[in-house]
Amino acid sequence: MDLFRSEAMHLVQLIIPIESAHHTVSYIGDLGLIQFKDVRAHSSLIFCEILFLLGLLNADKSPFQRTYAAQIKKFGEMARKLRFFKEQMEKAGVTPLTKPMKQAEIDVDDLEVKLGELEAELVEMNTNNEKLQHSYNEHVEYKLVLNKAGEFFSSAFSRATAQQKEIESQQTGEESLDTPLLEEKEISIESSKQVKLGFITGLVLKEKSMLFERIIFRATRGNVYTRQAAVEEPVIDPVSGEKVDFGCISAEHFILVVTYVEKNVFVIFYSGEKAKTKILKICEAFGANRYSFTEDFGKQVQMISLSLVTLLPASFQVSGRLSELKTAIDAGLLRKSNLLQTIGDRFVQWSTLVRGEKSIYHTMKMLSLDVTRKCLVAEGWSPVFATNLIQDALQRAAFDSNSQVGTIFQVLHTSESPPTYFRTNKFTSAFQDIVDAYGVAKYQEANPGVYTIVTFPFLFAIMFGDWGHGICMLLAALVFIIREKKLSGQKLGDITEMTFGGRYVILMMAFFSIYTGLIYNEFFSVPFKLFAPSAYACRDLSCRDATTYGLIKERPTYPFGVDPVWHGSRSELPFLNSLKMKFSILIGVAQMNLGIILSYYNAMYFNNSLNIWFQFIPQMIFLNSLFGYLSLLIILKWCTGSQADLYHVMIYMFLSPTDELGENQLFHWQKTVQLVLLLSALVSVPWMLLPKPFLLKKQHQARQGESYMPLQSTEESLQLEVNHDSHGHEEFEFSEVFVHQMIHTIEFVLGAVSNTASYLRLWALNLAHSELSSVFYEKVLLLAWGYNNIIILVVGAIVFIFATVGVLLVMETLSAFLHALRLHWVEFQNKFYEGDGYKFSPFSFASVNDEYE
Repeated sequence: MDLFRSEAMHLVQLIIPIESAHHTVSYIGDLGLIQFKDVRAHSSLIFCEILFLLGLLNADKSPFQRTYAAQIKKFGEMARKLRFFKEQMEKAGVTPLTKPMKQAEIDVDDLEVKLGELEAELVEMNTNNEKLQHSYNEHVEYKLVLNKAGEFFSSAFSRATAQQKEIESQQTGEESLDTPLLEEKEISIESSKQVKLGFITGLVLKEKSMLFERIIFRATRGNVYTRQAAVEEPVIDPVSGEKVDFGCISAEHFILVVTYVEKNVFVIFYSGEKAKTKILKICEAFGANRYSFTEDFGKQVQMISLSLVTLLPASFQVSGRLSELKTAIDAGLLRKSNLLQTIGDRFVQWSTLVRGEKSIYHTMKMLSLDVTRKCLVAEGWSPVFATNLIQDALQRAAFDSNSQVGTIFQVLHTSESPPTYFRTNKFTSAFQDIVDAYGVAKYQEANPGVYTIVTFPFLFAIMFGDWGHGICMLLAALVFIIREKKLSGQKLGDITEMTFGGRYVILMMAFFSIYTGLIYNEFFSVPFKLFAPSAYACRDLSCRDATTYGLIKERPTYPFGVDPVWHGSRSELPFLNSLKMKFSILIGVAQMNLGIILSYYNAMYFNNSLNIWFQFIPQMIFLNSLFGYLSLLIILKWCTGSQADLYHVMIYMFLSPTDELGENQLFHWQKTVQLVLLLSALVSVPWMLLPKPFLLKKQHQARQGESYMPLQSTEESLQLEVNHDSHGHEEFEFSEVFVHQMIHTIEFVLGAVSNTASYLRLWALNLAHSELSSVFYEKVLLLAWGYNNIIILVVGAIVFIFATVGVLLVMETLSAFLHALRLHWVEFQNKFYEGDGYKFSPFSFASVNDEYE
């Protein structure tokens, strides 16, 4: 069937031998034309009870107790390992091969073992690398502590030595026979009372260093001495580890961004164990890393003495260790990179296999075992045209699995509504998605997507009409279409992917924008004499303002579109506004009539005569008695050149229908025609409201009286049940039916007025687009051109380009798109489209891979 109605569907049942179940589901997944049902959820209550008593269903089992739960768990674990590999490859910047080399078929059990070994090896590599990196970062900080603390002790030792020498020289110069001996005794006593100070060295975050020092000072009541020195280069904290972010250069490359922190080296001198305990707790609270620095004065002197001679050779040993660790880390990363490259060569193949197998067993879990536990029973929807293809796939599956018994394929008959399936291509799929965003069509309901292919871009173009802007849109759409093979295989951003998916919609919108732009004769708001010279010319030289009062018609009417002489004249806005406003009404009434006509085709297809006589006919009469008549008056006024006031005609058609029209009369018998149309519109309202509920009640009573009747053939009963009106499947409540019909009538009557007025947005949006384009051209580009300065001209051109692209080609495009969307969803589709169906979602490996991506 074509795109106008969804494909004919039927419910099929497959009885699959256990030995060929895997091959059968796999081949059906390759075909992608069966939507499997979970028999437990979709069977009727009585049928489920019977099957449960017979042991055909496993409804009492939890998902982990059902058949194939172990296989699903196994492949879920394999998928987790593959996700782990993918994360590791992204961190290492390794890109899996999109088209792996053809290799031998992989056994699933062997792949499970291999993935486990690779995961264990990668985990071990990561653990070793983390340990080495932690040790390396610690040694880097330890080296910084040695350098900074060594510099501090070195300077302190130098000052102490100088002071000692100064004291000794003073004592030697001043010593005499008169020097009292008691002073030496006091010195010896004071030296014996000296207190030994301890110290702690380490690093703390620079941003916390002042708070750190202040809290230590308060906690010890000032009985400490703290020295800090800033580290010149940021370091990686060994405790928190490497803080890694991944920046994406392109879809194929990743860069490693390591977050470094700035720290200060501190040395804290204290006295007593209590003070030491407090300092250690504060260091732990602030995340300060402590490193040992020898407290042996002799070793310190030795280290400091060496430091005075050379450039801190005390850190040479640490530097050697750092070099060893760096070599080990590089070797580990190289080995890991090689392993990940090996995994990347087969990653796509492994992922496809695991995803496919997992989806196969998920589907098999939906099937039920028969009483003999030798067959699986499956039910699902499939298109009628696919019957032969499915049977061929079942035969191949039975042959390849060496099954002695083939799969039994049979069609079931049910009253359940089938899913909706439209066969679309890359051109029509985007337009169908626009319709499906409102609601999926009911089974074999008239599909508005057929008309949306033309009407949607046309309504957009009425609001966007400018053939210069249309050419820009056309170029953008052609870029996506020409590169669609390359772009379809890449990961795009959300906005880019959405734009790429609607490339053919943009193409159609561009074509129609060029067409309406030629009608409006606007190229970036500038008119051109493309098809012929203007039909008008100036009467004399005083006509330079190009007003219509100073123009005379010298040539035939401009053959296509608006005559360019109207642009720039004083009567441009009145003329173009009148034209576009009336044109919008004509388009709106035509599209609403199309929607009502489609409701007639729906009623005919579903054999619903009530909707034809009491919905389609009165709706056509009401709409066209008022707004169809208005459209006729507009066309007559254009053809005759009459000066009749259509506002006055329509208003007094209701207020004073019997008054004479006078100068507003456009044709003979107009007053009589208006009276007939007004009466028809008034009669059509109760026509829609009253008869249908009573007739539905009568039909319901007739069905109740026909409880016993001859059995129909299964095909006829299926068609009648599917095509039956929804009221026949429910308990009939006359009050509810009547209220529903009253709401529907009021909605249509009021909607006919509001929907027609809503189409005036076509005129309003086009007016805004045209005026904005004119402002950018005249107040930016022409203004810059008038200065005769190359710099001002370049700046003006740049501003004009950015304003045109940003406002007119992006914001105005989005605005016109949304308004066209609203006109289709509300004003057009509510006349006939129910949209309460559900989409056909077959089991397909292609869709499984798309969901994974």
